[in-house]
Amino acid sequence: MIEFLQTNWIELIGTILSLIYLYLSVKQHIGLWLFGFLSSAFYIVIFLESGFYADMTLQVYYLVVSVYGYWHWRWGKGVTETNELPVEHVTAKQIPYLVGVAFLIWVAYYVVLRYLTDSEVPVCDSLTTALSIVATWMLARKILEHWLIWVFVDAFSAVLYVYKGLYITPVLYVIYTIMAVVGYYQWRATLGKPLSR
Repeated sequence: MIEFLQTNWIELIGTILSLIYLYLSVKQHIGLWLFGFLSSAFYIVIFLESGFYADMTLQVYYLVVSVYGYWHWRWGKGVTETNELPVEHVTAKQIPYLVGVAFLIWVAYYVVLRYLTDSEVPVCDSLTTALSIVATWMLARKILEHWLIWVFVDAFSAVLYVYKGLYITPVLYVIYTIMAVVGYYQWRATLGKPLSR
């Protein structure tokens, strides 16, 4: 056990930080962005060593979007006088853009992973990365349906990480999948209203 922890301490800390991030996401607490930033820093190392190059660059994106998300939740358009950003539905106008952006990111990542890296899973890695980028932007905008994207991405990723030989991270992604369902229902209950703390 000690040897396992010594070998996998970065993955363990990244997992713990990610669980805190997830809990704060479900609770709509702005502190989620700090823990998202920190867990991403750890997962950059984990995914680089595991050969998940698209997921590694996704973590770099998460570092940046954590700063944006914090700013938008604190001072963005729609923030109420109590410093709360209400949950909203995705709009019909946003859907084609989000689908188009996800598709373009998927194709771009696939081409890079397929032809410029030794990735064994370029299609799957690029798909989860593209959807994660879109879902995280939706989280930063506090759009309810981002949770539905996470249900798929997290369940799919758990299987993918087992395939690639990670053992702690898949457990995290199973928990993510369950919590994405919980998050969806909790956020839906507050739709259009700021939280009262």
